[in-house]
Amino acid sequence: MSKFLDKPDSDTLYRAIASLRDEEECRRFLQDLCTVSELKAMEQRIDVAMLLDEGLIYSEILEKTGASSATISRVNRCLHYGADGYRAVIPRLRGQEK
Repeated sequence: MSKFLDKPDSDTLYRAIASLRDEEECRRFLQDLCTVSELKAMEQRIDVAMLLDEGLIYSEILEKTGASSATISRVNRCLHYGADGYRAVIPRLRGQEK
């Protein structure tokens, strides 16, 4: 973890997120916390991660999401060499798909 994110001040944010009770509460919290652009960027990244996990190639992901190649590359790097955050949530999200 980066030194910037590994400090006591950032723990408050993570505790706040972990304390959220359901999807609706999470949605309201993130709408208060983030700008529309920040939320759209995060939503796009999780979409990209899901599509990469499905085995889609960059051009298909670009077409489906509009994400830049830099964003797709960054998410791909995190999937393979990151802190395993995407790897923790993707199976849970797949279990919720209908």
